Amino acid sequence: MIGYTMVGTSDLDRACRFYEPIFTEMGYERCYSDAQVASWGSKSVDTAPRFFTGYPFNGQPAGSGNGAMTAFLVPEPDRIDRLFEIAIRQGGSIEGEPGPRPQYGNGFYAAYVRDPDGNKIAFVSYGPS
Repeated sequence: MIGYTMVGTSDLDRACRFYEPIFTEMGYERCYSDAQVASWGSKSVDTAPRFFTGYPFNGQPAGSGNGAMTAFLVPEPDRIDRLFEIAIRQGGSIEGEPGPRPQYGNGFYAAYVRDPDGNKIAFVSYGPS
């Protein structure tokens, strides 16, 4: 269903320093980068969803929409804990500490952060099926 996700940035180098260790931990690689944009995903599967960050095409300042969020599916809660720590260490801000969220279903475990530009991301696990 998702082809790719893109979030804006006001500083591409800073955004890459934030996202690179997160995607490395998740097992993804940088697929593309130039002076305007960078993406992560799987280089070997062109049709797999990718995550992009870059300068807005219209030249206006990057902004984050309240209520917009990208959630990354992560199989293990302990990996969510590591991703959360990496995100905070790389300059992200806390939006929700890692932990169970039983209101969203049995086994649902998540952490929520904002990147240095204010874009909200989440790491989620649905637990054992």
